Amino acid sequence: MHALIPSPSSSQFSIGPATFHFYALCIIAGIATAIWIGRKRYSANGGLADDVSEAAIWAVPFGIIGGRIYHVITSPQKYFGSDANPVDALRIWQGGLGIWGAISFGAFGAYIYFRTHKTTLSFPHFLDALAPGVVIAQAMGRVGNWFNQELFGKPTSLPWGLEIDLVNRPDGYENYSTFHPTFLYEALWCLLVAYLLLKLPMFFKSFVKNKGDVFALYICGYTLGRLWIEAIRIDDANYVLGLRLNIWVSLIVISSSVMYLIRSNRRGNLSNTQPAS
Repeated sequence: MHALIPSPSSSQFSIGPATFHFYALCIIAGIATAIWIGRKRYSANGGLADDVSEAAIWAVPFGIIGGRIYHVITSPQKYFGSDANPVDALRIWQGGLGIWGAISFGAFGAYIYFRTHKTTLSFPHFLDALAPGVVIAQAMGRVGNWFNQELFGKPTSLPWGLEIDLVNRPDGYENYSTFHPTFLYEALWCLLVAYLLLKLPMFFKSFVKNKGDVFALYICGYTLGRLWIEAIRIDDANYVLGLRLNIWVSLIVISSSVMYLIRSNRRGNLSNTQPAS
């Protein structure tokens, strides 16, 4: 059976002396989209849109560095193994950004900005405004994984199987040609979460009583998808008690976000200003 989803023949293209990597372009497009959506939602809530752009100057580099650090720490064998080249840890354009490092470091960078500058709205308002755009940016970033032929799942004979070149198949899977397109599963899941984040505050105000609730819903919603998608991935990963490390991280993140939402719901509405919809 032929794969419905062929893999791109190249992960880059050149214009004159310049070489462009599709993965990097997807990341850049995602960042731009997140900032654009965040500006619109932040200003709709009464804030000055430039707060978002200026906070992004801090958040973006922090997020990229944090995402790379998380990826390298959780996949050390790729960069510090016997046949690895440690310099590859610096080659971000080749793929490899851990979402939890990117989100936590990026949020910390934005927090520094909000703590050191006078802004029209609070940091939790900023997080709520940015949440839908961030998860859409994640969906766009997963398209970059497609160009790199990475982040695919177990072999499958389903009609939407992803064709992977022999050189990119993991050890032990050389005789399989089509795999679950987990990059696509995650991208579609991210778009679903973005849609719910945009609609829930409008129709289900009990879910978003306080500032920061939309961001917590984003964390919880995305991670629920990441949990089952992670379970079918076959790329190299570290295991703890028989489970991939990222599954344990996802369980911790889900538990934390649910606990936050429960506590927030109990606190009731602490602000008369609702998150932008």
